[in-house]
Amino acid sequence: MITLYTVPQCSSCEAVKTYLRQQGQEFTEKNVREDPGALEEMQEKTGLRIAPVTVIHDRVLYGTFEDQLPELRRLLEGGHG
Repeated sequence: MITLYTVPQCSSCEAVKTYLRQQGQEFTEKNVREDPGALEEMQEKTGLRIAPVTVIHDRVLYGTFEDQLPELRRLLEGGHG
């Protein structure tokens, strides 16, 4: 289960979405700028206020796409622990 919290016109948000699609991963995108409930949810789950935030199972990744990529690779290869 992957949830991606995004904002419009965010290059890192787009890059994470593209990467997940290339890996054949299904994910739920929640636009925190257009959906106040998504913003509240993201803040409750992660304590963060800036997108992109990727939640895979119970792991929270944030920062630029380049910042998230090493951990994305590790988690998507099956190392959830």
